[in-house]
Amino acid sequence: MTGYGWRRPRFTRRPARIHRSLGTTATVFATCSAVGAGLLTGCGVLPGVAGGSREPITVMTWAPDGTSATNAPGMPAMAKAFARWANANGGIGGHELNVITCNEHNTATGASDCARRAVKEQAVAVVGSYSQYGSAFMAPLEAAGIPYLGGYGISDQEFTSALSYPVNGGQAALIAGSGRQLAPDCEQVALVRPDTISGDILPELLDAGLDAAHRRPAADIRTADDAGDYTAQAERALAQAGADPALVSRIGRKAAAEKAKKGCVTAVLGDRTETFFDSFRRVQSDDQMVRVASVIGSVGQSLIDRTGGKDGPFEGAYVTGWYPEADDPRWGTMKKVISEEAFGDDSIDAADAGVQTTWIAYTVLKKVVESLGQDSVRPPDLVRALNTGAGVNTGGLTPDLCWRFEDMLAAPDFPRIVNRQVTFQVVRDGRLVSLRKGFTDVSSTLEDSAANG
Repeated sequence: MTGYGWRRPRFTRRPARIHRSLGTTATVFATCSAVGAGLLTGCGVLPGVAGGSREPITVMTWAPDGTSATNAPGMPAMAKAFARWANANGGIGGHELNVITCNEHNTATGASDCARRAVKEQAVAVVGSYSQYGSAFMAPLEAAGIPYLGGYGISDQEFTSALSYPVNGGQAALIAGSGRQLAPDCEQVALVRPDTISGDILPELLDAGLDAAHRRPAADIRTADDAGDYTAQAERALAQAGADPALVSRIGRKAAAEKAKKGCVTAVLGDRTETFFDSFRRVQSDDQMVRVASVIGSVGQSLIDRTGGKDGPFEGAYVTGWYPEADDPRWGTMKKVISEEAFGDDSIDAADAGVQTTWIAYTVLKKVVESLGQDSVRPPDLVRALNTGAGVNTGGLTPDLCWRFEDMLAAPDFPRIVNRQVTFQVVRDGRLVSLRKGFTDVSSTLEDSAANG
């Protein structure tokens, strides 16, 4: 996926662990807390409440489709499949679920149009959506008080707006986690990333992860994220990771090969990551092989499959993800719903991080609505329930999710990251599998990055 939408804030002072109020964020939280005080407390599973005949609930899911850049048609398709499944089983909390989808065309105008349509259609939430244009879509939603629940995690507004409820740690958690994953095995790391303002934060996050194992900072190799060839960047990355062809004549073939084994090249270029590694494969020498790495969203199972599986360039690659591997049994219900409600829909890939995020976001929506036990549900009702201490259990796909004020992260770039857990995966025999059991918490890495940035 392309799009790295963070913008560095103008303030640099590190916030306290329990944040002091900041403008409208504090206002929204104070209002919601006052409305919902005492209704939901603690961080546990939201209780279900049975209901009778109740008003339908309308939500929206948007994503780009049919563009020359990023496309995520599986996310709206998953939303529709979820609605069919839920409505066939009594709805959510007794409410019929009406899902409206919108193509945001991977443009700021498209994102703004979708947000305004959500307001016009009286959606109670935007759920499980993809857009890098947070500045275009959050303002209309905030003006209408509509929560943004479980976006993909690529715009800075998703991690700063008081009406955003992310279910993952976004690109920030992935990059920080990647540094932690690479640190034990990589003496030298080269990072290939977009030469953009929003891409500038990636080296700091990766270095914070590497620093946990006292590794040197990664070589920062900037490039256009829409290039058609990355040969020059691939050659530079290899040299910076310790696989400089000139080493052979200086230290010998065997010593050069051993040095290269301790180096790593990671590329985070969204949809262009495949193009980079195609160039990389052509210039890498069989005598000086380095480990390659990336993150979910830039590398996934579908990319591994179409580039040769176990015989392709990603065999042995380290990949940092948000959720358990696609073959994990905790995805069983989602796969059952896809099989029953979206049979034959090729746009839904159960291994796709966007599809998985949408499933988790709708799981949260279902449990929150069930907790309300009301005949009608409006945006303030959802905001109140999400803000007043309720935690949502997602069946082990994430930690229990809590969006209380005190659960915010001590990092000014992305305080709304409440899920700081990542998974370490590796490509073995052409399949993404777990490298380490369970989740890894990157809270301290993210906060250290903020303190040193």
